Amino acid sequence: MDRQDLLKIKERELARRKKFTLRCCMAAGCISANAEAVKAQLEKTVADLGMADDVEVRGVGCLKLCCQGPLVQVDPRGPLYEKVTTDTAPAIIGSLKGGKANLSQADPHHPFFERQQAIVLANSGQVDPERIDSYIAADGYLALHHALTEMTPKEVLDAIDASGLRGRGGAGFPTGLKWGTVAKSPGTKKYVICNADEGDPGAFMDRCVLESDPHNILEGMAIAGFAVGADQGFIYVRAEYPLAISRLQLAIKQAKQLGVLGSGIFGSPFNFNVDIRIGAGAFVCGEETALMMSIEGRRGTPRPRPPFPAESGLWECPTLINNVETFANVAAIIRHGADWFAGIGTEKSKGTKVFALAGKITNTGLIEVPMGTSLRTIVEEMGGGAPDGGRIKAVQTGGPSGGCIPAEAFDVPVDYESLGQLGSIMGSGGMIVMDQTTNMVEIARFFMEFCKDESCGKCVPCRAGTAQLYALLTKIIERRATARDLQILEELCDLVKHTSLCGLGQTAPNPTLSTLRFFRSEYEALLQPELPNGARATPANHLVTP
Repeated sequence: MDRQDLLKIKERELARRKKFTLRCCMAAGCISANAEAVKAQLEKTVADLGMADDVEVRGVGCLKLCCQGPLVQVDPRGPLYEKVTTDTAPAIIGSLKGGKANLSQADPHHPFFERQQAIVLANSGQVDPERIDSYIAADGYLALHHALTEMTPKEVLDAIDASGLRGRGGAGFPTGLKWGTVAKSPGTKKYVICNADEGDPGAFMDRCVLESDPHNILEGMAIAGFAVGADQGFIYVRAEYPLAISRLQLAIKQAKQLGVLGSGIFGSPFNFNVDIRIGAGAFVCGEETALMMSIEGRRGTPRPRPPFPAESGLWECPTLINNVETFANVAAIIRHGADWFAGIGTEKSKGTKVFALAGKITNTGLIEVPMGTSLRTIVEEMGGGAPDGGRIKAVQTGGPSGGCIPAEAFDVPVDYESLGQLGSIMGSGGMIVMDQTTNMVEIARFFMEFCKDESCGKCVPCRAGTAQLYALLTKIIERRATARDLQILEELCDLVKHTSLCGLGQTAPNPTLSTLRFFRSEYEALLQPELPNGARATPANHLVTP
């Protein structure tokens, strides 16, 4: 296998394309809305009408506007049909023969589409995720070939460093620096891990990328392995993502058969294999040290750092861990160059970011925007604001580890530093929108309950602290708390944040702290007044002793 072989596959794949292509979304969201039956109906109608020579029905990954699925896009440059059913699907075929399909269509000029800039999602909704030839037709594996045959490992490291790519898993650590540390660490055995343990409520970015473009992740991991000197990769993905797992398994099998994974890739001395490890759904296993414990077959609990995984990770070997979206940027950087990537975004936050829009918002779905795009643009323009004439009150970024940002702060650019100043984080990309009906104290309790239940229990501040924080929030919601309880809540948040062992406990107080910062009046409205002699008033105005 060499470059010419890849180009021949691309040429052959392009040559087999027909006059019309119906791209039918086969990501998990649309499948749950009966997309498989819609695709089967489209194929049947094409056959019944004798149009098989002119029309291809292609299963593709996420077409992004998830709230309107099942989605079917007509190529070239045709309409995107929404909420297609088995009854309405034949009308789409009829429209190709000059008829009219009286189906709901998405507006291609809506900001939801026009504001997007696809790097990670460039192939999403375009290629068939179950056919490696479809990926190669989109220049797949050319970046890996270029890296192995025309670059040294140091040149790859320099390119990633110069691009300014930062980890998309939440912390935003410079990717080039992490890769360089692993490369410099002594050891004959090194590992590359893709952290696909996406567990934030309302988040589905990584799932969609894995379902839509699995070969892009494999290519990014192989390039990383070449750069740091690793010959073995693992993808750690939770069992709740069966479609992503099956497509990854198929992609690995196809890549090995073609010779772009395995031994002597592209005739070079570089060997790289990828295996899948399936997690049981523990949120804490998204933390890198707990994840490695799970891969090793042990209970997934965090361990203190240092040593960091880059120096002593999986089986005490130097280990590179990045999340799905980080690896999804790698091939594009090698293909187009570090300067191209660094020219997108802001001074300190380069490139684009994928977000999953969910909650009280008109357009639920997947978006990819340049770093620095304002929250107002994302929520009000692209997301379409609150449905049914509602008013947006806040948006939660970063999941249980993030914070709630009020609507009056929506002009803030979405980058690592700006969100941090508001007490939130970028996180992996979950974005939950809340309208005026949302009780912010209830939101804080919801996320605290999640963290309490997901705590591994290894350290006392997280194990006991999250439980006590949840109890205090419940006490406030039930109108049994006083100003003293609110003070204790804040003090305990600070203690848990600064004394917990890992990121789960350290960030668990963020939703509470951010809602206290921006929506304190909602807490105070639920408090009981302090009365003389330590007594307090109940909702029924009865005096009780503390």
